Amino acid sequence: MSSKGVRLKEVKAEIRRLENPSKAKFLQRFFKTGKGEYAEGDIFLGITVPVSRSIAKKFSGLSIDDSFSLLKSKFHEERLIALFIITRHFEKSTMELKKEIIDKYLAHTKYINNWDLVDSSAYKIFGKYLLNKPKDILLELAKSSMLWERRIAMVSTYAFIKEKETSPTFQLALLLMNDNEDLMHKAVGWMLREAGKPDPVGLDIFLTENYKKMPRTMLRYAIEKFPEKKRKAFLTGKIESN
Repeated sequence: MSSKGVRLKEVKAEIRRLENPSKAKFLQRFFKTGKGEYAEGDIFLGITVPVSRSIAKKFSGLSIDDSFSLLKSKFHEERLIALFIITRHFEKSTMELKKEIIDKYLAHTKYINNWDLVDSSAYKIFGKYLLNKPKDILLELAKSSMLWERRIAMVSTYAFIKEKETSPTFQLALLLMNDNEDLMHKAVGWMLREAGKPDPVGLDIFLTENYKKMPRTMLRYAIEKFPEKKRKAFLTGKIESN
């Protein structure tokens, strides 16, 4: 199929053709969609991520406006596919168009409302846009009352880590140290672990100064790749601050 002139209804028809009700039931449990859970009320169609990526590639010619319309869908996979398409647009766009995509992305954060949606788009779009730019907006998002905006802020720093810039990660980790959500503990720990790859000394300093007040899940994620002896020293509190 040519990617030109793709219509939104064509994309939706393809998605519905591939839905799998039995898989959808599993995904709704896996992504915690029950009452009181973090993704309460989210609806799945039962389409795997690889299939979602292939759909996004097939219909990559969907316009940016229609892609953001798809992002408003009540179906989780349609939102994920929309983000895959938006990411493809962003990667190929001029700086002017990138700015337009960023503005729309920030205006649609309430639809980027699960960890996979954040993790598959935040650093590839928002993080990459902020490379070599002021990053104050990350601090604003990190203070948001919305869990997913806080996660967007944290995961966006992955783009900087890949360029060996780790200070924003450590700064946001401090700010989010006392976040109440387990999903944020995991996100912060994950980014700290990744920051330790280009900057092991920086991670050691950060952890030595802060590990005693870090949530346990955050600490476990951050030290996951440490040698066993060192990992156990952090877990048992036998690391002393300088």
